[in-house]
Parts: sequence; C-alpha cells; structure tokens
Amino acid sequence: MKTKKISNIKFVNVHKLIFLLLIPFALIFVVPMQAQVWTLHQCIDTAQLNNKTLQMSENNMALSEQKHKEAVSNLIPKIYANADYRYYTDLPTQLMPLTAFGGPEGQYKATQFGVPHNIGVNVQIHLPLYNPQIYGALKTTQIASELSELQYQKTEEQVIFDITNLYYNAQILLKQKSFLESNIVNTKILLSNLQLLNEQLMVKMTDVTKVQLQLEQLYTQTELIKSNYEQVVNALKFTIGIPINQTIQIDTDIQYKERTEYENAVITDIKIAETYKKLINSELKTLQLSRLPALSLYGSYGQTGYGYDEKPNNFLDFYPIGFVGAQLSIPLFNGTVTNKKINQKKIEIQNSDLQLNLLTEQNIMLTDNANRKRTVAVKTIENTISQIELAQTIYNQTVLQQKEGTANLTDVLLSDNALREAQQNYLSAVIDYLKADLELKKLTGNNKLTN
Repeated sequence: MKTKKISNIKFVNVHKLIFLLLIPFALIFVVPMQAQVWTLHQCIDTAQLNNKTLQMSENNMALSEQKHKEAVSNLIPKIYANADYRYYTDLPTQLMPLTAFGGPEGQYKATQFGVPHNIGVNVQIHLPLYNPQIYGALKTTQIASELSELQYQKTEEQVIFDITNLYYNAQILLKQKSFLESNIVNTKILLSNLQLLNEQLMVKMTDVTKVQLQLEQLYTQTELIKSNYEQVVNALKFTIGIPINQTIQIDTDIQYKERTEYENAVITDIKIAETYKKLINSELKTLQLSRLPALSLYGSYGQTGYGYDEKPNNFLDFYPIGFVGAQLSIPLFNGTVTNKKINQKKIEIQNSDLQLNLLTEQNIMLTDNANRKRTVAVKTIENTISQIELAQTIYNQTVLQQKEGTANLTDVLLSDNALREAQQNYLSAVIDYLKADLELKKLTGNNKLTN
C-alpha cells in the first residue's frame, strides 16, 4: 500500500511539472489573441487599401484614363480587311445603245454582262488628316481624367473624415464609460457607508434605497454606453473595410490640447467646380469646331476574281485593283442642332460660375464659424477640467461630512450630481472641439492623412 501511495505522488508531481512547462507556451498563444490597439492613422491607412468606395472611385479613375486613350486611338490609321463572294443566279443586265453597233439612234439592246462567280478580297486604310471633333474629344477626355482624379481625392477625404469622426465618437464613449465607472465606485462606497449607518439606526432605509437606485441607474447607463460603443466600432470597421468580427481596440488618448492653425488651401470641392467648368468649355469649343471641314486620306488594294464553271470555257481568274484618295467633308446645315447644343453649354457655363462663387462664399462663412466654435470649445474644456477637480473635491468633502453627521444625504447627492454634470460638460466641450477641428481641416483643405 505504501508503494502505491508513493507512485501516485510521483505521478501527480510529474503532471505539475508538465503544466508549469506548458505555461510559457500557452502565454505565447494567448498574448497575440488580445485586441490590437488601432491608432487613427492605422485605421486610415487600412481603409485606403480595403475601403470599397475608394476602390470603386479608383476604378472610375482608370475608366476615365481608358476613355482618353480611346480618344487618342482615333488618330491612328484604321485598317480593314474585306472578303466578298457572290454567285449570280441571274447576271446583271445593262442596256446597250444600238449606235455602238452601227444601229439606229435612240434604240437599246438588253445585254447581260459578267460571269456567275465573283470574288473580292481587299485591304482598306483610313487615316484622318484633320478632324476638329477628334482633337476636341482629346482635350475633353483629358479634362475628364483630371476631374475623376479630383473626385477620387474627394472620396478619399470623405472616408478620412468619416473614419476620424467615428474614431472620435468611440474615444468619447470610452471616456464617458470611464467617468461612469468612477461614479459607480463612489456610489458603492457611499452605499456601503449608508448601509452601516442604517444598521446603527442613524439613517433611514429610504436614504439607502435612493443610493441603490442611483447605482442601478449608473449600471444601466454603463450598459447603454457599451452598446453604443460596439455600434460605433462596428461602423468604424465597416468604413475601414475589415471584417466586423475582427476585434480592435481604440486608443483612449484624445488629442485635443494642441491648437493647430491650418493654412488655407483650395478645397477639393472648389477644384472640382473649376475643373467641371473647364470640361464644359472644352465641350463648347468642340461643338464650335464641328462646323469646320474634316479631311481624311484613304486607300484600298486587293484582288477581284471572276469565275465560270461551265464547259467549254470554265475558269477562275484574279485581277488586282487598288486606289488612293482624299475625302473632304464640309458640314453645311444640320437643322440648327449644333446651335441649340451651343446655347445649352453656354447656360451650363453660367451655372458653373454661380456654383463656383457659391462654394467660395460658403467656405469662407463655414471656416469662420468653425474657428469660432473651436475657440469657444478650447476655453470650455479648460474651464470644465477645473470644474471637475473642484466638484470632485466638494463631493469628497461632503461624503466626509456626511460620515461625521454634519451633512445629509441630499447634500451628497447634490454634490454627486454636480460632479457628473461637470463631467458631462467636459465631454460636450471635447466633442464640440473635435467636431469643429475636424470641420476646420476639411474647410481649409487640410483633411489629409499627413495631418
């Protein structure tokens, strides 16, 4: 029996040793499974690779480039190969004047010419020497390519704006959750003190119930904040372009203390409006040039075969045929269609001028408003930080006085409400600052990854 007991002890010790040896390897696999902390720049970098909207905008850019290349290819000679075979069941009939055979004038003889089998093989070439519409299309498609690049830039800026906004919202919710957790700790301590005092019959049970209710409300608010945070993070992951089930962690450090003065740059919306105006002017010029003549060079070379399959003269002979020529096309009258199109483009140009002026004036107004909002938010943040510190001090002193019997529960709850109000004012001020700063970046043309 003793031997059996000793062997069991050895067996258990071996298992303990194996377990201890496996702990480092287990930690190797556990640590990487923790949620990765994503900075704002990492989110934007990833979105530039995975965001579907950006990918479609990039495809539109490539599409515009291909359309421009298509317009360029119209200047390249076009070569066509043609083959034709005809078998005449009834040969073409011509009327021959009898005067050709010494007959009377004004009389004709129906005669069939040719052979049943006709084969034609040739190569044709067509080269535009001057075509104003082709050159107009080249300029127009080039401007359209520039416009698509600007639209991609606008899409990129909007994605950065959306990601930044969602990231800031997530940070604010985390900060709000932190405040709530701190308030829960304070309320638990207060509840514990009141329960002790209630046991000593020094406070009423209704006072304990009030604090319990407040604690439950804090728990409910915390759960609501957690739910809102998960929704915001899911929206962030969707915008980034990563799977919803991928776990990420947001950096809790809110960058709001540094005030940056942004240099005014031409925003993308104004660049798009200017480029669109150039596009309309190019289309107008192309319409005006369409009234000019077009000159092209063309030529053809091939073989024509004639065949006869009946005796005694069955044959199949081929004869070369080739020619070159120039074609001049002069538009004379097309029912005033061109005039109507030109008038339409002139109206579009007037609208583009108005749109450009509207965007410029609107940008000046919104920039001034964003600057004012950010300035007020900075001052409010500074004030609310000191208010939180003061409210926390008052709350601690009131709780201490309540323990000593010099303050009642109402005073404690009032000081707690003042603390939470100061915290909420602080969060509101931070939100106002982040929104105004983000809007200011966009309005000054600084909403780029490098900022």
